[in-house]
Amino acid sequence: MSEATTAGGQESGPAPVPLIDLVAQHHEIESEVTAAVCRVFAEQRFILGDEVAELEFELAGYCDAREAIGCASGTDALLLALMALEIGPGDEVITSPYSFFATASSIYRLGATPVFCDIDPASFNLDPHAVAEAMSPRTKAIMPVHLFGQCVEMEPLWRIAASAGIPIVEDACQAIGAEYQKRRAGVLGTLGCFSFFPTKNLGGAGDGGLITTDDASLASRVRRLRVHGEAGQYDHIEVGLNSRLDAVQAAVLRIKLRRLDSWTAARQRNARRYEVLFDEYGLLDCITLPGTQHDRRHVYNQYCVRVSSGQRDKVLAGLRERKIGCSVYYPKPLHLQTCFADLGYHAGDLPHAEQASRESLALPIYSELTEEQQERVVQGIAQSLGRTPQRSLRGRIPRPKFLSSGIRTGAAERTSEY
Repeated sequence: MSEATTAGGQESGPAPVPLIDLVAQHHEIESEVTAAVCRVFAEQRFILGDEVAELEFELAGYCDAREAIGCASGTDALLLALMALEIGPGDEVITSPYSFFATASSIYRLGATPVFCDIDPASFNLDPHAVAEAMSPRTKAIMPVHLFGQCVEMEPLWRIAASAGIPIVEDACQAIGAEYQKRRAGVLGTLGCFSFFPTKNLGGAGDGGLITTDDASLASRVRRLRVHGEAGQYDHIEVGLNSRLDAVQAAVLRIKLRRLDSWTAARQRNARRYEVLFDEYGLLDCITLPGTQHDRRHVYNQYCVRVSSGQRDKVLAGLRERKIGCSVYYPKPLHLQTCFADLGYHAGDLPHAEQASRESLALPIYSELTEEQQERVVQGIAQSLGRTPQRSLRGRIPRPKFLSSGIRTGAAERTSEY
């Protein structure tokens, strides 16, 4: 086991296991990133330009979309998508209460009303049955969130949206490369929205975002809206945003995009490794692992477990005491946020989302994570729960070959900001 050392060179216990480790990813690509950034500085074209256009082309191909438009952040991607659809005062947009704040704030900022529907407790994602019940004549869009890297059950939402004649805006900020029925996130609705916040599976060197669509007219409008609504030089035909992706971000993202599938595969291997370790440590009676539906490709932007019997905070404190990174996504659901008090929601209105906020715990999942580090995470949970941190090889789940081969994988870090 690797040990941390003091300034005097003495061992001070096991090295910390970070929740997110961007440095490890950077070491793998440092020379390429340096060369790409230097190229941008040599060209002195920092806003939009060829580098951004190339990234947009490559990401459109990756997402199987006809159009991809870069912007300044995932938050702006959501906002621009709604603006392009002319969502505004008097309109309702159905979405999830269990997501990052930008999901709801993008709706609220335009004067529209976010209508929160409860989640499916097995996936943390929006429950289509709840969506059907929440539909009204004022519903002008549905915004499902592919949370933590797994797509929402889309088929019922397609039927609901088609029946009402309304668009679907995918919040895919945590789900680049995720799939539903072999179709990529970002092409499962009218518009798809992505974030390149540094902790995402495809993260930049700062903020960045992307909108995907198969609708050429909507793509043209989004491109106009991201540059102040400008149709020609100093000819503004509507009020837009200043939301342009810069060339430095695009250059970095293009390098990372080449490795995204291998990094995703490493995250998936780490998820399977957790399944085996939790079973071997006898923790499956109190820890619920994230499930993956058979028709999905889960990309594990986060690996969020549920800790039952009111013991989540005890485990959280125990892991932090042992210098093991962990976090809560999300401790307060959106319908209970202070700024949305005027919407009239109260505690108890959306019980599954509220329960998830009390039970969920995010564990390290980045692709450079080693088997030794993962075992420390699981041991730490066992110790925090007062269990004997001892591994039984008679677990119910067969041990995959990679667990005994010492394979170590490589990738980056993630969080939930857009």
